[in-house]
Amino acid sequence: MVTAIFPAAGSSTRMGGGVNKNLLKLAGEPILIRTLKTFSQVERVNLLIVAVAEHEVETVEKLLSATENLKPYCVTVGGSERQYSIANCLKLLPDDAEIILVHDAARPLISLQTINDVIDAAEEFGGAIAAVPAKDTIKIVDAEGFVKYTPPRRELAVVQTPQGFKREILLRAYDKAAKEKFLGTDDASLVERLGIKIKVVTSSYENIKITTPEDIHVAETFLQRNDKK
Repeated sequence: MVTAIFPAAGSSTRMGGGVNKNLLKLAGEPILIRTLKTFSQVERVNLLIVAVAEHEVETVEKLLSATENLKPYCVTVGGSERQYSIANCLKLLPDDAEIILVHDAARPLISLQTINDVIDAAEEFGGAIAAVPAKDTIKIVDAEGFVKYTPPRRELAVVQTPQGFKREILLRAYDKAAKEKFLGTDDASLVERLGIKIKVVTSSYENIKITTPEDIHVAETFLQRNDKK
């Protein structure tokens, strides 16, 4: 079975207004709810675990309890960093959880196809991440602001979520990171430190992370376009 974890305890400073961006509405529905509803449509997902700031736990629990057709869920307190929030969620894993998905709550346009593809790849390879090919030329820059070199664009991927891992692998990666006080940029970076190869699953450019007010407008445009198909 699959457990899906959603870190949603960030301060949302780039969104402005002092409101958790995951509770803002996208086309009339809270971003968090849109995300959880999509994962609830995946047959293999059996539990949703959401990490939010301590002062938002009651608000989010009420919001979820009023939402129909969600998979079983629980809400826990997040940490000061994304990694710490996920570590809190991992403490709540059910015994039958075999694959763990970690997904940014602020990516509400994730497709069912991508979720299922990541699950399949995680089952086969032990670890998988959703990503898209880089469109832009990327430069590696030194500390003084000068270009060191230009990596081939064909070797570059823009990483998204969900990221999926076999239970034992992710728990071992988090245990190692905690013992060594390592703070990674995503879950894959922790698993990579175990020497495990991670499969890249091609996702969609529509799977954007909503970070600024402009992102909401972009997401609404995607939704409107898809409704017309």
